[in-house]
Order: sequence, then structure tokens, then C-alpha cells
Amino acid sequence: MLTYRPGDSLAHRLDPRTKLLAQAAFAAAAFAHTTPRGLAAFTVVAATFLAAGRLSPVRALRGYLPALPFLLAGPLVSAIDIDVGYASAPALGVDPAAAVEPLLASYRVLLILFVSAVYLHTTPVRDSRAAIQRLVPGRVGRLLGVGVALVFRFLPLLRADLRRVREASTARMGSERPLRDRMRLLGSAGIRRAFGRADRLALALRARCFAWNPTLPALRFGRPDALGLVVAAALVGSIGL
Repeated sequence: MLTYRPGDSLAHRLDPRTKLLAQAAFAAAAFAHTTPRGLAAFTVVAATFLAAGRLSPVRALRGYLPALPFLLAGPLVSAIDIDVGYASAPALGVDPAAAVEPLLASYRVLLILFVSAVYLHTTPVRDSRAAIQRLVPGRVGRLLGVGVALVFRFLPLLRADLRRVREASTARMGSERPLRDRMRLLGSAGIRRAFGRADRLALALRARCFAWNPTLPALRFGRPDALGLVVAAALVGSIGL
């Protein structure tokens, strides 16, 4: 799973608020340009984002493996043409032209995921929380900041728990069981561990006098942020073109 890794790349030096704005601007511009030519241009932009964060596209794809089947399912389902006739049995055919638009949409989402991966790879969780609470004022911002921080910290632990459960089951010849039994064992063990971690997290938060307004890291814009803001402004300006 994609997590923060310290580094000295250009994206690492950017203020998290700049990266959030650039990410939102990229997503808005990508949805505004749906033609193959537009997506080809945004492929170059996404590659530039990856280079700025020194993140390999292969590693970004691995981080989003659970989402890839859904991105592929849309074009495949759209290409299947079922002709239901009254005089004969339904005929199953393939219409490649019907898969073009869903394929472009899935590719557009993939580019947005690449840009999001750069943010996750280059931004500490505490900085993300501080950026959200400064961009969204009041109690709503504090709630969003806490939620984002907990999700970023909790999901990698849950994935690690599921991986250990699966490895332990395989070591005990669990791979010889039927698929339904393997799914049941993995699901029940994952739920038990998730509830256990949630209970320990709640106890730790109470023991540490968890507050709504903790001391957050100081955020300040630097010279590299000027380039990031220019990129965000250019992406927003391209929407009307």
C-alpha cells in the first residue's frame, strides 16, 4: 500500500496545501478533457507529477491493485453486446466501439490515481491533517483532519493483518480448502483483528487525552510552492479551453 516515504524530491519540499490544490486542479481538468488527445496530454502531466515525487508508475499501480479490476470491468462489460430476440435464443456478441468511452473514463481515473499516489508518497500524515484543518476552518475541518489521519494510519495495519492471516492459512495447508471456506476464514479473522485494533486505538486515544485541537506542524509556503501554484492555475485555466 502507498505510504509516506521521506525524501528530498521536489514534491517532498512542497507545502501539502499546494499539493492538494494541484491534485484537485488536475482532477477537474482531466474530467473536462475527455478526448484521446486531451488524455494524452494529461498523461504527460501525470508523468511529470510522478517524476517530481520520484515515484515509479509500477509502484503506484501496485498500491492501487484492488481498484484495477473495477477500472477494467467497465470497458469489458460495455463491449459485451447481448441481442435478445423473440424468435431465437439471446445472441452474445462483442462491440469494441462501445468500450471506447468507458475505456477513456477508466484511463482518466487511473491518471488521477497516479497523481494521488504522489501526494501519499511525499506527504506525512500529520502534514495532511494540518493542511486540511487550515483549508477547512472550524469543527468540520478538525473532524476531516482527524478522519484522514486515522484512515492513513489504520488501513496499512489492516492490510498487514490480512496478509499475515493469509500467510498463516497457507502455511497450514489452507490453500487446499474450498474458496468459500478460505474467504470465510479470511473475512472473520480480518473483522476480529479490525475490531481489536479499534478497541486498542480508542483506549490509546483516551489514555493520551485526545483533543480536538492538538499542536500541529507549522506549514509555510516556500519558493518551490510558487511553481506548484502556477501548475495548479494552469490546470484550472485549461478547463475552459
